[in-house]
Amino acid sequence: MNVIVTVQEAVTAFADFMEPTSAELDAIEWEMPAILADVDLIDAQIITLDRAPTELDIRRIRRAYRRFLAAERDLANRSAGGATGGAA
Repeated sequence: MNVIVTVQEAVTAFADFMEPTSAELDAIEWEMPAILADVDLIDAQIITLDRAPTELDIRRIRRAYRRFLAAERDLANRSAGGATGGAA
């Protein structure tokens, strides 16, 4: 019979190195409005998976899609503005 043992030490041996860096956390924070808008859009779409969408559902999806596009646009504009260094 083979004995199964845990490999906790092997799994957690590199835990310090697997943590996100400050730069990665800043990037996530930078993209958070777009991430949340995308989650809202997906939630609105999931609601209609098991039934025919009502007029309210269609408006909810359309509104969530517009918020998603606006968040992506803002993210792209902020990224482009930061890449130029503010020089005109």
